[in-house]
Amino acid sequence: MQSLTQEIQSFSRARLRKQCTRVTTLSGRRIIETWKGSTITVVEDPTHTEKMLGYVLDTSWELQVGTVLPYLLLGSQDAAHDFGTLRKHKVSHILNVAFGVENVFPELFVYKTVSIQDHPDVDLLCHLQECCAFIQQAHSEKGIVLVHCNAGVSRAPAVVIGYLMSCDGQSFDGALSLVKSAHPASAPNHGFLEQLRSFKPQTTNGSKH
Repeated sequence: MQSLTQEIQSFSRARLRKQCTRVTTLSGRRIIETWKGSTITVVEDPTHTEKMLGYVLDTSWELQVGTVLPYLLLGSQDAAHDFGTLRKHKVSHILNVAFGVENVFPELFVYKTVSIQDHPDVDLLCHLQECCAFIQQAHSEKGIVLVHCNAGVSRAPAVVIGYLMSCDGQSFDGALSLVKSAHPASAPNHGFLEQLRSFKPQTTNGSKH
């Protein structure tokens, strides 16, 4: 019987299963993000999945927006694409951390796009400084920023948790609790949670509510 060390050394990336994520843009374009090991490919989705699998596609929009801080909101791409929702919440800045999702009102809002893959092996922390700087910019300009990904479940909540830890002086548990309270659908993937749990932010001049 092989030891654990021998099994790890003999493991081949070729044995890893593919991980696929389907993304639908505002225009109806559908793409497939496929991970195999550390390699990702993005292709058009040629299939009509809802017909093939025999279920009814839910075309209703998810417009729920969570207020994490007075100037910091969390939601999905649907909320970011609905002008009425953005106006209702007085959004001025939009941080898009999805992949392949369009910014549809570039003349009306200040946008920042930081494309992050929703995969446990992705280095979330390397994106935090850029994301936090934009959120701080919005706050300093007395604006309100909406952070969104595709569904508002994993990437956007993870970035907001990182911001709260880095710039608002909160612990991991406190930041996670606040995000879940504001946006109950929040459920960052386990890789992001592990990175954030071990994250040691540098001392910064924290933002004030």
